[in-house]
Amino acid sequence: MTTSRRTLLSGFLAMPLVPLTGAIAFAQEAPRLPLTRACADGDEPTPAREAGPFFKPNSPLKRDLHLEAPRGERITVAGYVFDDRCRPMPRSLVEIWQADENGEYDRSGFRLRGHQFADGQGRWWFNTVVPALYPGRTRHFHFRVQQPGGDVLTTQLFFPGEPGNARDRIFDEALLMTISSADDGQFARFDFVV
Repeated sequence: MTTSRRTLLSGFLAMPLVPLTGAIAFAQEAPRLPLTRACADGDEPTPAREAGPFFKPNSPLKRDLHLEAPRGERITVAGYVFDDRCRPMPRSLVEIWQADENGEYDRSGFRLRGHQFADGQGRWWFNTVVPALYPGRTRHFHFRVQQPGGDVLTTQLFFPGEPGNARDRIFDEALLMTISSADDGQFARFDFVV
């Protein structure tokens, strides 16, 4: 039996939130995906990180970025937006920008840049490519997250096991994604707390 990113994403979308003694658990009908962080009442917000020099405002509304980098390794990045009391935050803005498969950012257009709004259960996802390394940085994605009417969180998410993590001054273990391999790429999971 093969596992695809679509199967993992479908499993993620099929898992209803089930409160369990103050934590978040998921029904086990779909493939089990570990949570990146335990969400409990009074949880600390996701750490902020700098936007870097390549942020551009007014990204387009889109979640399928991989079409803009057809030679890149495919990855689906997904998760929830929670508040600090572990409540899902529907309609939260989630924005991504990243380097391409050659380690370059699009400075003139909106290639590998986009935003969306979390669904009614606070879920979000992007289909994109694994960003390449470039001098001075470990592998990462940039994100901005804002619950309706709330402050904007600007941060970066990192890949586990990257040799450059320890040398990157912006790296933080609290910002590591959980990654599952699939036959057609990878599936990454991270839940934002804003």
